[in-house]
Amino acid sequence: MDDLDHRSLGTRLDLWHIQEDAPGMVFWHSRGNTLYRVLEDYIRRKMRRLGYAEVRTPQLLPRDLWIQSGHWEKFGAHMFGFADGERAMALKPMSCPCHVQIFNKGLRSWRDLPLRYAEFGICHRDEPSGSLHGLMRTRGFEQDDAHVFCREQDVPNEVARFVALLSEVYAEFGFPAPEVSLSTRPAARAGSDELWDWAEATLAAAARQCGLSYTIQPGEGAFYGPKLEFALRDRLGRSWQCGTVQLDSVLPGRLNASYVGPDGDRANPVMIHHAVFGSIGRVIAMLLEHHAGALPFWLSPDQVAVAPISRDHSGYAVKVLDALEAEGIRGVLFASADTLSRRIVAAHEAGIPVVAVVGQREAQQGTVSLRERAGAVSVLPLDDAVRALRQRACPGQVAD
Repeated sequence: MDDLDHRSLGTRLDLWHIQEDAPGMVFWHSRGNTLYRVLEDYIRRKMRRLGYAEVRTPQLLPRDLWIQSGHWEKFGAHMFGFADGERAMALKPMSCPCHVQIFNKGLRSWRDLPLRYAEFGICHRDEPSGSLHGLMRTRGFEQDDAHVFCREQDVPNEVARFVALLSEVYAEFGFPAPEVSLSTRPAARAGSDELWDWAEATLAAAARQCGLSYTIQPGEGAFYGPKLEFALRDRLGRSWQCGTVQLDSVLPGRLNASYVGPDGDRANPVMIHHAVFGSIGRVIAMLLEHHAGALPFWLSPDQVAVAPISRDHSGYAVKVLDALEAEGIRGVLFASADTLSRRIVAAHEAGIPVVAVVGQREAQQGTVSLRERAGAVSVLPLDDAVRALRQRACPGQVAD
């Protein structure tokens, strides 16, 4: 591994580790967990504004559910299944059948649609050991899973809503435009050819209406429907699928999802599966490599290191730290016995973008000396410094 590989960066920045006795399972350290939650909260706010209701569903479910949905036949070899007494159970590899269960708990009308659910779904897949690669491919991971239950005429608008969201998120992360592919019907699939003809044509038309240029991946669709896949390239040129949107007219029928239409008859909804991140761990790996470990201010687990020049200035350093925390800025006290210069270097090596140095003059004048990762130095009144840093805590405000 080289120094810019996300696995090396994860160790150097004390974010996470994977150990030999738990292959493909990630141990998130405190700083890594902070980054993880920042990403969750970021996408959570965007989903809420777009009308998604956040839900939470079990990880362990009866195998019969996966058999009914068709996932056991397709993915059973890569699912963690076991018997619990007389009942066979399995860890979920994805959340879609669970969201159908929530949809089914109540009488739905066409006036209720589109109905949008979102979940940070913890999933497990028994990936071959040879395919495991740091955070890029693991056996335990979390997805920003979302499902929209709608009518056929709603599909173009819902796809456009997702594409706009994905484009905004990737731009705010500093990623280049993703590569887009349309994955079509696989040989082993559910549903009639007529259903697949409609689904492929509808998804392709929706992509074109969004201005997307895409390549065709014949036979790479899900067993229940076609999908648009959005791939990002890492710094070595390898392509990793992150975002996806899938059009599904199969699972709702298999799992007895229905709504009352305008004519009073029951009808199966169309189900749109989508995720902006895909695996949250994979996105963290991409961000670490893309930014060479120097994450933007708003994403950094620790945003400001407060460094008193000597222990005599620790009281004012704590006051500065409290002022930062009161405004939601993630600060950490750097008050070890090392020299100030060594502490500044250590803070930047730990990926902290700003060091707030405080000494006698700052304490007397109520100011802080801000030292940027790139080398710039500014002295500001404490309130002004906090205000300026608070602006940078939102994506797109101030470049780092």
